[in-house]
Amino acid sequence: MDVAELTKQLKTTTPAMVYLVLGTQQVLLDEAVQQFIKLVPPEQRVMNVGRYDMETTPVATALDDAMSAPFFGERRLVLVNKPFFLTNERGKGKVDHDIPGLLTYLEHPEPSTTLVFLAPYEKLDGRKKVVKKLKKSAVVVDAAPLDERQARQQVVRELKLAGFTIDQAAMDELVQRTNANYGLMKANTEKLKILAYQEKHIDSSMVQNLVPQSLDENVFDLVTAVLKHNQPRSLSLYQQLLAGQQQPLQINAVLVSQFRLLIQLKVLAHRGLSQGSMASQLNVHPYRVKLGLRTVRQFSMMALENAYLGLINIERSLKTTQRDPELLFQLFMLKYSQR
Repeated sequence: MDVAELTKQLKTTTPAMVYLVLGTQQVLLDEAVQQFIKLVPPEQRVMNVGRYDMETTPVATALDDAMSAPFFGERRLVLVNKPFFLTNERGKGKVDHDIPGLLTYLEHPEPSTTLVFLAPYEKLDGRKKVVKKLKKSAVVVDAAPLDERQARQQVVRELKLAGFTIDQAAMDELVQRTNANYGLMKANTEKLKILAYQEKHIDSSMVQNLVPQSLDENVFDLVTAVLKHNQPRSLSLYQQLLAGQQQPLQINAVLVSQFRLLIQLKVLAHRGLSQGSMASQLNVHPYRVKLGLRTVRQFSMMALENAYLGLINIERSLKTTQRDPELLFQLFMLKYSQR
């Protein structure tokens, strides 16, 4: 189940005794935690809610808490964070974890306790006995990063629950400025709700005025201008980035990264891979893949390679000479346009 389904379940049915929240989307992990905490009345939370970090605390300590009876209440909540022993990773600290004791607990969990494992990882080590047992005993909640469609739907759902609406153009602008990152979308939506407090409606002008474009997004516009040999537009965008106190080396590094991605997408598209497969193989957000594919269809591999190599030369000059960054970029555009 996802976090939205978890929220509904916790409101309508008796909570399970063990949960596993797995995924790297921190905002979803935080939302899940808030829903679990609501299971315990506010006045009882000091005594009946325990939080334990497995990188600093033995799991036996959390299990002792889980096996204790609630203190003047009906339910005890125990949150076990960063259980690295469920993965093939090593923890930062030298903590000895009682895995046999955990296996024993999972065989007979305490009925009055809700034990929650918060695993901020892409996946667990399925070969481990404790992982197999946990997945069999626990309700698994998905906290993996949302794709663009899911992020759009979730934001619209949350706005509707709060009594707000957002038009399509505004949503498109929000997705573009946040690269469809649900965490960024949610954070900016909270600010937009304050701006639209009276009208209860969010339009594109509000998004443009309030939500800043990331460096990656600004550079993406620059990439398009470079590929189209639009020198005035390219120089104007580059000057805007410099005026925004962005460091020349950082700008160039993002440009190089963008062109490297476009070349990789061009190759993978030629091999017939799907968008999802490309995103997984390159470990980039699906929205970036979507935008990149839209770009590479318009340009040849030679155009992408020439731009990439030209930017590598700029990087070398920035690191080894004192030449003006803007002049270096102008020379790059002149040579690239001539090619």
